[in-house]
Amino acid sequence: MTAQLAHGMFTIERRYDASPERVFRAYSDPVAFRRWFVEAPGATIYEWTHDFRVGGRGGGRYRFGGEESVVGFNDTLFLDIVENARIILSYVMGRELGDERRRDSASLATIELIADRAGTRLIYTEQGAYFGDDGAAHIPLREEGCAEMFDNLARELEAHP
Repeated sequence: MTAQLAHGMFTIERRYDASPERVFRAYSDPVAFRRWFVEAPGATIYEWTHDFRVGGRGGGRYRFGGEESVVGFNDTLFLDIVENARIILSYVMGRELGDERRRDSASLATIELIADRAGTRLIYTEQGAYFGDDGAAHIPLREEGCAEMFDNLARELEAHP
């Protein structure tokens, strides 16, 4: 039997008091990106890569929470990059269950950086396929997680001008 599949799309917009160059650098610099994208209180990072170029790959293995939490993974492929303006990527997220890697979703994400006075308007659009009997329930959770991620980006830009 094939698991159910749900499709979803959402857009998140943020404005940052930082130039498009600074926002782009927060994506392109591997140290800065890791800091705001994956390092969080209680996070354990087992593997992480960030080969930020068209055709490059990123992602890794991590755990959020204590040892009772499931190990998750993210496999990203950078499809298109226009410096200081646009990033298009695809990614798969999932969980490790013993020796098995279970994919939970596959997404296409577009990040647009638009100069806005002395700052940047970021527009993030994600189109995804979410697997499993509860796939549709993952869509609002993913949107919420992405919104938190962009809050982390705001803190990164404030802390590292």
